[in-house]
Amino acid sequence: MIQPSRIRDLNDHPVRPGRDYVLYWMQASQRTRFNHALEYALGRAKALARPLVVAFGLMDDYPEANERHYAFMLEGLRDVAANLAARKIKFVLRRGEPPEVAIELSKQAALVICDRGYLRHQKRWRDRVADAVDARVVQVESDAVVPVDEASDKAEFAARTIRPRLHRVLADYLVPLSARRAAIDGRRLKISSDLDPNDVAGTLSRLRIDRSVAHSRRFTGGEEAAAALLAEFVGKRLNGYAQRRNEPAAHATSTLSAYLHFGHISPLQVALAVRAATKAPAADRDALVEELIVRRELAFNYVHFASAYDRFEGLPEWARKTLRAHRRDRRAVVYSRAALEAAKTGDRYWNAAQTEMTRTGYMHNYMRMYWGKKILEWKRTPEEAYADTLYLNNKYFLCGRDPNAYANVGWIFGLHDRPWGERPIFGTIRYMNAAGLERKFDMDAYIQFVEGLESNSSDVRPAQGLPSGRWTNRRAPKWP
Repeated sequence: MIQPSRIRDLNDHPVRPGRDYVLYWMQASQRTRFNHALEYALGRAKALARPLVVAFGLMDDYPEANERHYAFMLEGLRDVAANLAARKIKFVLRRGEPPEVAIELSKQAALVICDRGYLRHQKRWRDRVADAVDARVVQVESDAVVPVDEASDKAEFAARTIRPRLHRVLADYLVPLSARRAAIDGRRLKISSDLDPNDVAGTLSRLRIDRSVAHSRRFTGGEEAAAALLAEFVGKRLNGYAQRRNEPAAHATSTLSAYLHFGHISPLQVALAVRAATKAPAADRDALVEELIVRRELAFNYVHFASAYDRFEGLPEWARKTLRAHRRDRRAVVYSRAALEAAKTGDRYWNAAQTEMTRTGYMHNYMRMYWGKKILEWKRTPEEAYADTLYLNNKYFLCGRDPNAYANVGWIFGLHDRPWGERPIFGTIRYMNAAGLERKFDMDAYIQFVEGLESNSSDVRPAQGLPSGRWTNRRAPKWP
């Protein structure tokens, strides 16, 4: 089922029924299953008696992306190409800025369908296509369970304010999506790709991209890998999830964040699979749905309504005020960005978390919170801390550079949180320390896990001559 609220006309041009095909410009939803934009496009193609073409524009300089991100994405596009071919749908992969690729291919399109993105450049791209194309352009939401406009018409303060809004309509959207058949075989259309989606290594080598972070050896991109990971999680790790998810060494999380980021799996598919797993306690299923829908869509709400979502100025006023009031507080130690990037600090827990991220593109959720709080503690100003946290987050995480990334970094600095007891440096921002980790978790087991990760020297190429931390007190603090 495709709810009408998912569908929005981006211009008022007519459909051009005499043209060669219907075009689905794929950008955010890089998959063939549970893709509302794809299924909507198939329905419109059938009604117009035209084949469907799915196109993807691959640019060399996608904002803040590097080889790690491109490799994972290309693995996903390889799955897309194969799965579309099996459904008799033409897939075109072209090198170029995504909106320009869509505009060029739209010249012979009766109708253009696109998926939805919430970041400013994604919105700008869709506006550009809608303005340039002389046929109807229709946007279909496929990466949020509840479209952001349906959940709320304003920026929400916290999870507790958006939760009832989402739950009020959730049943209307937790509905399976059936896969449609292509009415006309489009594979013989004389439209060519200039990149081969099946040659991941070859395509990757041709791109002019940042090579400073190589691909992750822990994760393989694509909807096939995502589906297998979901099945494993539901079958083996969902039971007990509510209690075990915060334990860094338990490996109880789904590790689906990168796949959700690239659109290799639908949050609807995940939610339906989890809710159907009735052998797992309701508390475990509810905990996953809370993170997948409430927390994730709170992040969508944030970037949709906050123009400064990627800047310190985008934080709540109370948070900026308290941090600036403590900006001159004495720091026990100050680390440069290069020292942080190389995991050269005096905190072995933090170093382990940073190493997990740089080697694999992933970090346990609870450790992400600790990791960010320590950066705030170790930088000269809160603005510098914010900039370094976002830099490291977006460079190394496979799931960086998306609404969740910006909201997660913002949370470190008070976003979607409340004031706590006042203390040096943090003011009334929530504080975390190593003693809390030791009290709650088996941190030695987590460190052993990170030390056991396959060392991949090509994964990280940090700057040479890394400076060590500069102690600002006479005596350094005693780290665990």
